[in-house]
Amino acid sequence: MTGSSFAIDVPDSLLRRARGGEAAAFEQVYRRFERPVYTLGLRLLGDPEEAMDMLQDAMLKVCRRIGEFRGESPFWGWLRQIALNEALMRLRRRAPLDFVAEVPEPQHDDDAALPSRAADGAALERALAQLPDVTRSVLWLYHAEGFTHEEIAAQMGRTVSFSKSQLMRGIRRLRVLLDVDVEVMAHV
Repeated sequence: MTGSSFAIDVPDSLLRRARGGEAAAFEQVYRRFERPVYTLGLRLLGDPEEAMDMLQDAMLKVCRRIGEFRGESPFWGWLRQIALNEALMRLRRRAPLDFVAEVPEPQHDDDAALPSRAADGAALERALAQLPDVTRSVLWLYHAEGFTHEEIAAQMGRTVSFSKSQLMRGIRRLRVLLDVDVEVMAHV
């Protein structure tokens, strides 16, 4: 499996102490990974409260299973997989969403200045929040986490074609929501 494009270093001594059951060491591990695990949950689930619940449940599982970590791969990859599984389990409990909901066409303001990068980021956040959970999750897993369609399909208990279709539908919807000119994008 590919992984996210960043890693979080954890001293081996800290992991040894946490695996040995030292509460203070596990608290340090929790503090290092609290934000990235929460962010992953928020990206996949789209709900801050549910992302916080997912963070707590995932970290409890990590606490119980930290002895299983053998150090053969980066710790963040191991922890991230636990968090990802927890988020996807929560998505599966929801009513299945196999389609992208219709989104109203954006209002045009031709006289508006181009937004700054921060405004672009905020617009993307708002647009992603309008996508169905499953579609947003496929987009995030593919583009941000670097998973292949085969990996996404396996993680979500779906087919490869489902992953591909959700990705394409999501991209088309984002273009509408962000008012991206497809012809301009083709030349970038």
